[in-house]
Amino acid sequence: MYGDPTIIRRVLTERGDTWAVVGLSSNQQRAAYGVAAVLQRFGKRVVPVHPKAETVLGEQGYASLADIPFPVDVVDVFVNSALAGPVADEAVAIGAKAVWFQLGVVDEEAYERTRAAGLDMVMDRCPAIEIPLLSG
Repeated sequence: MYGDPTIIRRVLTERGDTWAVVGLSSNQQRAAYGVAAVLQRFGKRVVPVHPKAETVLGEQGYASLADIPFPVDVVDVFVNSALAGPVADEAVAIGAKAVWFQLGVVDEEAYERTRAAGLDMVMDRCPAIEIPLLSG
């Protein structure tokens, strides 16, 4: 349900190329960094969202989703499950088209709220695993 192949394909191919990655910092040992690098290799613009607002992978970072001064298509969430719901709510508030909760990030209520708001939602999956599968 949370990893519906049709929704995964739509988010990765049709929902747009600007991905805000919440939890992305310059720490190359963190999973968010590696996933963001894969997204860039597949043509996505990666926007780091982290309290430090660091520039990462050549992209200016922002402290919050609300601070990003341009439209965001997909919000990729690398925070623990207890914090993920409010991030999904912020994604709805900024007009994102989709929310993606990374592997291990699960909040069923946030999933339902986000879908009810009309956004595509993928939960407990990794786009760095899914996107190469679309290319064969």
